[in-house]
Amino acid sequence: MEKRPEIANSILTGDFQTNYHDVGSGFPVIMLHGSGPGVSAWANWNKLFPLLSGGHHIYAPDLVGFGYTDRPDGITYNMDVWVKQTIDFMDALKIEQADIIGNSFGGALALALAIFYPERVRKLVLMGSMGVTFPLTYGLDRVWGYKPSLTNMQELIGIFAYNRKMMPPELAQGRYEGSIQPGFQESFSSMFPEPRQDGVEAMAQIEIYLKEVRHQTLIVHGREDRVIPLSASLKLIQLLENSQLHVFGKCGHWTQIERTQEFAAIVHSFLTIDPPYAKA
Repeated sequence: MEKRPEIANSILTGDFQTNYHDVGSGFPVIMLHGSGPGVSAWANWNKLFPLLSGGHHIYAPDLVGFGYTDRPDGITYNMDVWVKQTIDFMDALKIEQADIIGNSFGGALALALAIFYPERVRKLVLMGSMGVTFPLTYGLDRVWGYKPSLTNMQELIGIFAYNRKMMPPELAQGRYEGSIQPGFQESFSSMFPEPRQDGVEAMAQIEIYLKEVRHQTLIVHGREDRVIPLSASLKLIQLLENSQLHVFGKCGHWTQIERTQEFAAIVHSFLTIDPPYAKA
């Protein structure tokens, strides 16, 4: 049987095995994926691996409950669990400090790491990030309320992307196949039940904590994002002291897929060049 590209390396994190990708060389960069159905680190980030691996050592784990990481019996999925997994992951690989790139839900996790384990984080990149409160969007409601079918996945691709015609036709098929792997939908459907506004609030940090984050932070958002509104990033740039915001026009939620080359260039520059306020 042909090995799926989503399945790479495995390492013990706490009491379960985490599936992860390990490419490149340089300062460690941990990429944290979003919370869409059928998601995995590979699905979220693989287009960036060849663009960033030349100057950065990329680690991209499947967060527990997603992808091909173990799904322990009786686990309750919440931010505390994902924070612990990420720290256990860093400890297992002997990564003392890393740059963190977080997509959507992964952005909320990146912020939690910066707040509660500030010494483990060097710089932050938040892409279409959660982490503050906002009214539940139609798009996010559809994402978290997904019921497995190819038709429903094709609808979500149209919600995620500004121009769905630019999305490769195999993307919906691949994400759909990912969403119907044994145990995937069971864990996914348990994470963000109705009322789903509660899920938004669970991902949000207390604003006074965000104001205390001192890490250099790049915030990236698609202007036409229908899943996480641009207003979330506008709020984040007001709260995060050492932050900058880049907004892509004619771009939806998947900046790393819709604007891959530009996103990679901006991220590489940000991670390798210290701005004047870096030592403030």
